[in-house]
Amino acid sequence: MRFTKKIAGLVLSAALLAVSAGCAGQPAASSSAAEAPQSSTVSAEEKTQMRVGVLKGPTGLGMLQVMENNDKKTAANAYAFTVAGSPDEVVAKLVSGELDAAAVPTNLAAALYNKTKGGVRLAAINTLGILYLVTGDESIKSIADLKGKTVYSSGQGAVPEYALDYILTANGLKDDVKVEYLSEHSEVASQLLAGKITTAVLPEPFVTQVTAKNAKLKPALDLTDEWERAVQKADQGSSVLTMGALVVRSEFVKQNQGAFDGFLSEYQKSVDYVNQNPQPAGALSEKYDIMPAAVAQKAIPNCNIVFIAGNDMRVKTEDFLKVLYEYNPKSIGGAFPKDDFYYLNAAG
Repeated sequence: MRFTKKIAGLVLSAALLAVSAGCAGQPAASSSAAEAPQSSTVSAEEKTQMRVGVLKGPTGLGMLQVMENNDKKTAANAYAFTVAGSPDEVVAKLVSGELDAAAVPTNLAAALYNKTKGGVRLAAINTLGILYLVTGDESIKSIADLKGKTVYSSGQGAVPEYALDYILTANGLKDDVKVEYLSEHSEVASQLLAGKITTAVLPEPFVTQVTAKNAKLKPALDLTDEWERAVQKADQGSSVLTMGALVVRSEFVKQNQGAFDGFLSEYQKSVDYVNQNPQPAGALSEKYDIMPAAVAQKAIPNCNIVFIAGNDMRVKTEDFLKVLYEYNPKSIGGAFPKDDFYYLNAAG
């Protein structure tokens, strides 16, 4: 995809466009211990087959221990993982039934639920507020300083677009800031490092990557903070910038609830393990082609990789989707999800 490519809105077809969620902030602790699950006594033939889509970035990092245990044949189920650089591939396979569960941007989870008429359910939040405005322009110190500037990003049709658009509108800058969208986070990062662009919205670990390679580039604004200020300014209560989520096909979880609950338990333990052990997790990250070990080790402590399920997931997601829906109903597929959108069996 070329530098000049513009993507027109959210396309929910066989190949749906979205952008991977990133990460930022101190990881939230979950209730489970970080140790690996005990070896299963179930034979490989008896284990439930489950196809899971993950993304290069925080959602992939959070799944590392499950991937390793799967290779060791000690996981609760028999997993087949698809690792992708952006959600297009995993979303298309989820919709077609080639995947059973996948990590996607939170707003896309709601849009998929609407598009499939309840065929997809939300199982967990895996990434919270994550976006930074990175720039080599020393004049940018506040959101107001973006007036008259051009900002580059990726994620048109997903959380990065709607979050940035909401923040700019709340600050009266909607018509005063030009936003150009590229295809992937990696493309934005490479253009920033090459000096072809000056200011961009990026998630971790790309923030860590570009600032380590070019000391002149700095994270000037934390868009999680800017989001919360914008929500308060609009008197819309409280809302956490909820970036990424795990979804599951309704038919799969209906037929394999016990196996899916086992997967969620493994996933929660894996998130804890990665957050508490960045060095060995970094080695696994490189092994499974999520990101280079050195980058992962440095980025994980700053990545808001979480596992939030059950009612807490529902409350946080509803607060977030309410803001998006009131601002632009198309951002979540045109309708607010019904109660059956939320898979609440997992404790979380």
